[in-house]
Amino acid sequence: MGMTLTEKILARHAGVESVEPGRIVNAKVDLVLANELSAAVAIGVMRQIKGADRVFDPERIALVEDHFVPAKDAQSAKLAKLMKDFAIEQKITHFFDVGRGGIEHVVLPEEGLVAPGELIVGGDSHTCTYGAFGAFATGMGSTDIAAAFVLGEVWLKVPASIKIVYNGKLGPMVFAKDVMLRTVGELGIDGATYRAIEYHGSTVDELSITGRITMANMAIEAGAKNGIFHADAKTLAYVTERTNRPFVVDRADPDAVYERVVNIDVGALEPQVACPHTPDNVHPISEVAADKIAVDQVFIGSCTNGYIEDLRVVANILEGKRIASSLRVIVNPGSQKVWMQAAQEGILTTLAAAGCAVNTPGCGACFGGHMGTLGDGERAVSTTNRNYVGRMGSPKAEVYLASPATCAASALTGMITDPRTVAAFAEV
Repeated sequence: MGMTLTEKILARHAGVESVEPGRIVNAKVDLVLANELSAAVAIGVMRQIKGADRVFDPERIALVEDHFVPAKDAQSAKLAKLMKDFAIEQKITHFFDVGRGGIEHVVLPEEGLVAPGELIVGGDSHTCTYGAFGAFATGMGSTDIAAAFVLGEVWLKVPASIKIVYNGKLGPMVFAKDVMLRTVGELGIDGATYRAIEYHGSTVDELSITGRITMANMAIEAGAKNGIFHADAKTLAYVTERTNRPFVVDRADPDAVYERVVNIDVGALEPQVACPHTPDNVHPISEVAADKIAVDQVFIGSCTNGYIEDLRVVANILEGKRIASSLRVIVNPGSQKVWMQAAQEGILTTLAAAGCAVNTPGCGACFGGHMGTLGDGERAVSTTNRNYVGRMGSPKAEVYLASPATCAASALTGMITDPRTVAAFAEV
């Protein structure tokens, strides 16, 4: 019996010929990731493991300060220092402090730390992002991360796989974010619980690496253990530009067994919006815009849509215009490299001239941390990945999820707006 892409990778890392859904395996990891929040707990647990004085390999651990950067108070500064001290003590090669990194899930691929066929675990639920590169990547609790720090392996239950086949050409102002919102809307927030989502079809074949990142990132929003794409020429070009280490390109077998197959035709897909308070409360923009929903904040960034391609889309819409006086627009580039490239291309100047506030790269407002949290009664439209009650601050606030284009269009009008109509609302 054939294996899915996820099963192929897990079998190889477990040192066995084959695996099937439900089997428990001990698998060797290629990389262990933590941020200042998950690392604080993991380091404490590691200290309690008898004989665990050193990490298994200081070159295969990545520590990224990204949730409270720059530190917003004494407690967040304490967390950052704890992780920095640990990185120095353990001689960890890949430590990214504020100003040298950015959001963990943007930084690791940029730095060549992710490659096809690898097994990556991280102390953050959106670690599944790296499935965009044909890797098995999943988030884990800090106790599991502590064990991985020491042992270089984890135990996993092999997930069943859901094959999603996308066909059709994306229309104007329709992006990977819209495709994934549509997918989460169809599956539901628990529709893929502890499953692997395997992405297929002519639509995803045409997507850029950034588009694939967006879709893999939000696999967890449907409850998935991981989301994964097959590595192709685009993947290999991206990865080999950043690393020369060897890696294995796995492919699902032709007779692989999937729990189910879902077909999605995106040819007639409109821009999509996830309405409060779950990522699967998804509606086409034509329905949402008809309600003329005013917003207090537009947020652009996060590990889902904080890439240079996203900022280019926003800048193209805002060029020569001013945002509505009724709201604020906060932009968090995904990494220092994205920030620098945006500066070189004049994007940051365009955004600032339009009235946007551009922050230091980091997670910030996405999880209600700082630099853009919402107050009581406020409403935001955001490129982030979650909109649960209290996600971006006050539990009395509302968060709508949309693409960078929809967010930029909404910034011009002061209400959630179809980006395909943005020219009609230009303010020079």
